[in-house]
Amino acid sequence: MGWNRRGFLKSLSRTALVLSLEDVLGLARPGFGLGAQQGATAQKPSGSARQSYEAAARPAPKGAPSPVTGTPLGVQFVDVAKQAGLNVETIFGGEHRNKYLLETTGCGAAFFDYDQDDWVDIFLVNGWRLEGFPKGHEPVCHLFKNNRDGTFTDVTLKAGLARSGWGQACCVGDYNNDGWNDLFVSYYGQNALFRNNGNGTFKDVTKEAGLSQDRLRWNSGCTFVDYDKDGHLDLFVGNYIDFDVKTAPLPEDANCTYKGIVVACGPPGLEGGKNLLYHNNGDGTFSDVSAKAGMNGTLGTYALSCAAADLDNTGWPNIYVANDSTSATYYVNQTDGTFKDQAIEAGVAYSPDGKPQAGMGVSIGDYNRDGRLDIVKTNFAGDTDSLYMNLGDGSFDDRTYQAGLGINTRLLGWGVSFIDIDNDGWLDILVSNGHVYPEVDGTQVDASYAERKYLYRNLRNGQFEDVSLLGGSGITAEAKARGFAVGDFDNDGDLDAVVNCVNAVPQLLRCDSTLKRSWVKVRLVGTKSNRTGIGARIKVVAATGTTLGNREQGIGNNGAAGASGLTTKAGPTLTQIEEVRSCNGYYSASDLRIHFGLGEAKTVDLVEIKWPSGAVDSLKDLDVNRLYVVEEGGKILRTMEMVGAKK
Repeated sequence: MGWNRRGFLKSLSRTALVLSLEDVLGLARPGFGLGAQQGATAQKPSGSARQSYEAAARPAPKGAPSPVTGTPLGVQFVDVAKQAGLNVETIFGGEHRNKYLLETTGCGAAFFDYDQDDWVDIFLVNGWRLEGFPKGHEPVCHLFKNNRDGTFTDVTLKAGLARSGWGQACCVGDYNNDGWNDLFVSYYGQNALFRNNGNGTFKDVTKEAGLSQDRLRWNSGCTFVDYDKDGHLDLFVGNYIDFDVKTAPLPEDANCTYKGIVVACGPPGLEGGKNLLYHNNGDGTFSDVSAKAGMNGTLGTYALSCAAADLDNTGWPNIYVANDSTSATYYVNQTDGTFKDQAIEAGVAYSPDGKPQAGMGVSIGDYNRDGRLDIVKTNFAGDTDSLYMNLGDGSFDDRTYQAGLGINTRLLGWGVSFIDIDNDGWLDILVSNGHVYPEVDGTQVDASYAERKYLYRNLRNGQFEDVSLLGGSGITAEAKARGFAVGDFDNDGDLDAVVNCVNAVPQLLRCDSTLKRSWVKVRLVGTKSNRTGIGARIKVVAATGTTLGNREQGIGNNGAAGASGLTTKAGPTLTQIEEVRSCNGYYSASDLRIHFGLGEAKTVDLVEIKWPSGAVDSLKDLDVNRLYVVEEGGKILRTMEMVGAKK
């Protein structure tokens, strides 16, 4: 990324969109429908269809030969949702035609260990339809308890989570530091904060926590983040569009089309929402500090997903937001309670040639193992997804094409995650796809509403290989996918995924591996820091195997293999970093137990934890293939050997 391009982007004039809605939408409830809303008095906005940035697909340039390309994948993803008991449909908008953009975004999911037994449970956000539902038949969110045998039981009603409405995202964190992780769900309408009572039930404490909204909002991605490092989790909530069905343009009236097909209008032509930041007061309540914290001074709007992480290695969390049909937002923490949007300066606002993109999901991870966290973002159909490599000086380089992600442009990405599918210690990438418009089915458009997924294998040389067609039926089967979460639901040492689909049952993608590689998991419990450990950075160091002469039995940092020999010695050392985060991908929350693949390592040489409080703990010479629950101060509260679910 040359200085001239970045200088040009910095010189672009900044704009702002003005909020226009003033009315109140109460807490969603059974029987809630659009007819219950109070209409806005704003002038009807003009409409248009989404104008996506069209990019040409091209393969990565030829580089150093990879030791991985052409070798068997070693893993297969299989959809086991039906036999696992995940048998409820997520309802969201019309099945064949959508009048409004409101019907398109879909819902998130969470691997959420609500009962602290270290078997992750599943939470699925649910949605609504314009016409509403008869009383007693309203769709609600669902909580499924892990039975530890590969199956789940729906405990929604018992848990007190049967909430209706236009659900969007979910995020997880212990906001009151009582030792039990809580759940926040964003809505078109009134958001909901569910306090975990520690006995398998939850209480809706939205109002008493100070999170009631005084106007109608289309809330989108969310994340708990301790932005001021006071030991209490604050809350960021993105906002998509200032939207009301009474003023929104109809597709026919506004002539909104996508490749000649009449579709829902927006987001261009509609007023963008303003993002929210709530400060945790430390007494179970929050205060809205959005304006004084700098949430409103951004170039981009139309926020969808977000991610919070220490992306500039300052020890303070920043917030990156994937925006639809405009530049992305990168809130850089000023360490004084305020943020500045530096997306343009950092090189993460636009496409490689300086054009706005329709961003959907975002994930954070150190894919090239240089000790700096990178960004992957999904975008609209006709565009590539985006990969931003962290340069270590506060800026990023768009490596989408060089890394091999530019090979695909046809499908439309939503959920995304860095995920080590084969436990080799190198982060791969999984993307869930599905078109925005159900109207594309049966037309001349080269797309279908349900789409397969992308799976990219890390080649350990800065590039990825598209192995989607080798990843199993869970990857190749077409689905109307939106958000997904990553986690080891069956505790067998490899990472699975749960996918929330639109007007369909979810997918539960179990990873079946033949590789038998080592791994380690770490779950954190803060004391001075927030109890969930969100924002803590974990470094893991391990020798990846032994060598017989120069022939490696493991894979080293350079990924090279040598000639055979007779001398046995230690293999190369593998160093990885990761942070604990409240959300991941599109609208979703992944397993809070941080997973590290270790190749052929027999011992974990070092686990180093840098807590938000500034404390640093070091644990040495740990056994592999185990979960370690570590309290701030270095005490191991629990060790769990994980050998898979009992069948």
